[in-house]
Amino acid sequence: MASSSNTPRIVELAAQISASVAELQEHLSAQGVPSPTFDEDSPPFLPADVSHIRAQLLDATAELHEVLTEPLMLIFKFGAISNLISIDTICRFGILDMIPAGGKLSFLEIAEKTGLSKVEVRRLLRHAMAMRILKEPEPEMVAHTKVSKFMSIPYIQAWVNFEGRDTWPACTKVADAIEKWPASEEVNETGFCLANNGQSVFEALGADHTRAMRFAGGMKSLDHVPGCGEKAVLSAYDWASLGNAYIVSVGGSRGSAAMDLANNFEKTKFLIQDGAMMIAGAEVPQELKGRVDFMEHELFAPQTVQADVYFFRMAFRNWNDKNAVNILKAQIPALRPGAKLLIQDACMREPNVAPLCEERISRAIDMSLKTFFNTRERYLDDWKALLAAADERFVIEKVVQLEGSLLAMLEVQWDVSSVKA
Repeated sequence: MASSSNTPRIVELAAQISASVAELQEHLSAQGVPSPTFDEDSPPFLPADVSHIRAQLLDATAELHEVLTEPLMLIFKFGAISNLISIDTICRFGILDMIPAGGKLSFLEIAEKTGLSKVEVRRLLRHAMAMRILKEPEPEMVAHTKVSKFMSIPYIQAWVNFEGRDTWPACTKVADAIEKWPASEEVNETGFCLANNGQSVFEALGADHTRAMRFAGGMKSLDHVPGCGEKAVLSAYDWASLGNAYIVSVGGSRGSAAMDLANNFEKTKFLIQDGAMMIAGAEVPQELKGRVDFMEHELFAPQTVQADVYFFRMAFRNWNDKNAVNILKAQIPALRPGAKLLIQDACMREPNVAPLCEERISRAIDMSLKTFFNTRERYLDDWKALLAAADERFVIEKVVQLEGSLLAMLEVQWDVSSVKA
């Protein structure tokens, strides 16, 4: 961003950072929240009500860092796949679990436990330490930081393993896939396919349970991406306005999001639909019986249940436009006039609208969708075109996107009056 005054931009940024840090600390002190550090016991997340200040600081500090970085070093920073080497290896050999909470372990002890040489351990861990993952509180001794402690969570480790073993090889083939299949939206014409002997991501995960569990860890890790976690569903929409609505959660997995809603909005009733394997063994808590139920139902099968609302939570992003249209069309047999579709998914914003720290995450996810599924995050115009292609009676009533959230809620009404005579 260019400076709008005669004050040099780096001076403006320094002043902005100083003011924002003071404002942030004032909020934290008022709430009794400790100031963030890299210490192992430092809270991994800041309170939600300071997210806007945090975003301002992240953008300003990133701009200051990057404008002071020489072009070659900036390219190296963003293109350095070497960062994944130490991260992947640390998780692969279970090193994080060896280091006691609040304690420390020597390079030699880690080498003996892993079967690696001390030289190998030291170079890998010091590389990770340069990224704030682990620390060396005294020579040759290793201890946790809050980053490595967070990375010790099993599903976060599963995600890291997926990034190293599955994402990394696929990413190196994306440009080849684009060259081979220009403008393709087919799931069997991706970088992942080229890296996996022609198998699509669905085929590969279906044939390898261990790999599928790594992928599941990646999906679970999205709980910590702003607005993507299941707990964020509660504040993503004015659910109370639906009154005693009957809501079908289409592709609702094992129903944790729907059950959270049912617990908080006692007038609503939910039917959770998903494939047989997904809902097998799923149980409804005693206190929700009579208000929540499960039903075996495939995403592309004609909808047979009449309801007030059909809730789709991140159900379209893994499907190209052709398949997404078919999912929408499948709902039509059951729709009554005035029925709503609530679609919680990304609604991409134009550049420089959201804070850059949020935009970078959105665009990184968009690249991942290209790599694995040949799909994309959709802009509002894309959603409008998708709904119109399915049926002109699908009308977007409003789009709700909370500050700091990467997901929006599209409220779509089945409006029979919108059909032109």
